[in-house]
Amino acid sequence: MSDTSDSAVRTYTEQHRTAFLDDLAEWLRIPSVSAQPEHDGDVRRSAEWLSAKLAETGFPVTEIWETPGAPAVFAEWPSDDPDAPVVLVYGHHDVQPAAREDGWSTDPFDPVIREGRMYGRGAADDKGQVFFHTLGVRAHLAATGRTTPAVHLKLLVEGEEESGSPHFRALAQGRAARLAADAVIVSDTGMWDENTPTVCTGMRGLAECEIELFGPGQDIHSGSFGGAVPNPATALARLVAALHDEDGRVAVPGFYDGVAELTETERALFAELPFDEATWLRTASSRATAGETGYSTLERVWARPTAEVNGIGGGYQGAGSKTVIPSSAMVKLSFRLVAGQDPDRVQELVRGWAESRIPAGVRHRITFSPATRPCLTPLDHPALQAVARAMGRAFGTKILFTREGGSGPAADLQDVLGAPVLFLGISVPSDGWHGPDEKVELDLLLKGVETTAHLWGELAAALR
Repeated sequence: MSDTSDSAVRTYTEQHRTAFLDDLAEWLRIPSVSAQPEHDGDVRRSAEWLSAKLAETGFPVTEIWETPGAPAVFAEWPSDDPDAPVVLVYGHHDVQPAAREDGWSTDPFDPVIREGRMYGRGAADDKGQVFFHTLGVRAHLAATGRTTPAVHLKLLVEGEEESGSPHFRALAQGRAARLAADAVIVSDTGMWDENTPTVCTGMRGLAECEIELFGPGQDIHSGSFGGAVPNPATALARLVAALHDEDGRVAVPGFYDGVAELTETERALFAELPFDEATWLRTASSRATAGETGYSTLERVWARPTAEVNGIGGGYQGAGSKTVIPSSAMVKLSFRLVAGQDPDRVQELVRGWAESRIPAGVRHRITFSPATRPCLTPLDHPALQAVARAMGRAFGTKILFTREGGSGPAADLQDVLGAPVLFLGISVPSDGWHGPDEKVELDLLLKGVETTAHLWGELAAALR
């Protein structure tokens, strides 16, 4: 691509900036809160608004896909090149709950622009990052003189992501033929900071369980029976204490089987990021770092599997003392998983490990929640390099790489469609996802537009 093409993209984007932001503000005024039943109609109205706007953008196919919960939006724009690769863009149109009394400076569903930022629920997560694709594809056509995209372009924008995507995997499986793609672009992510554009290469998966231990049929006197019958709280404490070894590694046998180890190149790229541990600790409201020996803080959060105690309880916890052997105790555990780990296998391992450590006379119940798979795209994958080149053209600087420590539905698309997942987002930590005064930096939002305008040509060349 020439500098002329890059200049044409920037010019087109600036010419249409005002109308683009007006449309985004209109969409943000729809309170599409999927977690609150009173907003079910608004979530549907949001889907209908987006479907109509995508048709106006030029997508010849726009559909609303029903689920047992909130509707998703699907759109498709075939390329006139029969050999063009197929690219699916994922995002979501539902938002987190928000109210002025939560601490917002203005009405969360009446977006305002102040000092180069648009404030409003969904401005960054995720309506803004979905919507930059509409202007991006038009800029792509204008700059290249094409009448159709350089790739066969599809969009899937779900309506339940902020409620845990309970029906998303079934939707993807049921519509797999329509969603088939050579690559998936996820625009529900962000960059390192305002001055450091980055591309995320993967997300961890998640397995969760609750372990309940039962001893006596009721709380019993510790003087009369202590030391002579098993105590479920003591058994639970020993179980939790055995969860990690002295090096901070998860002690469940087989837990690390298949784990994709960090390469030296990846470790070097992580080290290039302007990470300040003291600042990070303040954000974490913590006094010291901890974790698996031999890895940096970023490596622990992004690329290593973990086990965490999320909640623990049992026995008397009121004021004063109550000398009993409790009848039961419980712990909630979560396991963040990385590429190479299978959630079903991890659940089997955890169950077997826990059951082997429960003493005689203590009954147990172990309950697992639905798991999320990890996803990772190798640094040398042609599609990932295409995303980095497109972003580099828009930002005019070197693009670094990150991973995400959390989990999301992107892995379901990778698993169901068998396509690499690529993350393209322009949000920054200060955007305040899920909190009051959520915002998006307008200059970065327009860089997202430019990135997608370049991306379709880059992917068309990379995936042939």
